[in-house]
Amino acid sequence: MKTLGYYNGKYDLIENMTIPMNDRACYFGDGVYDAAFSRNNVIFALDEHIDRFFNSAGLLRIKIPYTKDELKTLLIDMVKKVDAVEQFVYWQVTRGTAMRDHVFPGDDVKANIWITLEPWNIEYKQQKLKLITLEDTRFLHCNIKTLNLLPNVMAAQKAKESNCQETVFHRGDRVTECAHSNVSIIKDGIFKTAPTDNLILPGIARAHIIKMCKRFGIPVDETPFVLRELMDADEVIVTSSGDFCMTACEIDGKPVGGKAPEIVEKLQNALVDEFLEETK
Repeated sequence: MKTLGYYNGKYDLIENMTIPMNDRACYFGDGVYDAAFSRNNVIFALDEHIDRFFNSAGLLRIKIPYTKDELKTLLIDMVKKVDAVEQFVYWQVTRGTAMRDHVFPGDDVKANIWITLEPWNIEYKQQKLKLITLEDTRFLHCNIKTLNLLPNVMAAQKAKESNCQETVFHRGDRVTECAHSNVSIIKDGIFKTAPTDNLILPGIARAHIIKMCKRFGIPVDETPFVLRELMDADEVIVTSSGDFCMTACEIDGKPVGGKAPEIVEKLQNALVDEFLEETK
């Protein structure tokens, strides 16, 4: 198959799939999601993505109708059905299907599982990014990978209209994360990244780059940093599951980074090698 969709046990091409209007995702965005990339039918860092998915659901009191192992088995089986070496693998759970009501439906209403898979060309060449900054007006539970992404959508669109690739959010002076990735900095040989509190999503790629820093003896500082530090950094690093370690060359029209290329190259190569090794 070229693409594959799944909804509560039903399979078809994504474009043929339908969902009930009363799925609570339609009214309230009442659900959580996660996503990963697959190569050679191997989903990279699947255990970490599944753990984050179950954590997000638990924080919203959504009961996933599968165990972790059952969901992993389902995802692994599904990637084998799509005719592509590299795939984008997306899954979400919603609280269920019921008549519109703000309160939770009764215990007889079961959660809904959605899965979509589509071919994807993973970019191993690391381009330089142009970024903009924007005040972070999202809610105070950014650690939950919720379906409610309108602020992120608006920020991503503003970046595109500014001929940039990503938006860096900040609350006052404190830098939090980007619209769909994490942001970190390198200064004086130290890798600095925001702590995984309720203001940022605990990115899987963020965790992997921290692991690589520790492997190479690069000090890691997981404390908040501010806009001044962002602009003055030796390197500005953007990480996500699809882009292992991107660097910024411009923020709000001002040049940034480019002062620690050896560290960046070492991290980029190690992260790509890790991905290729685990998905060979």
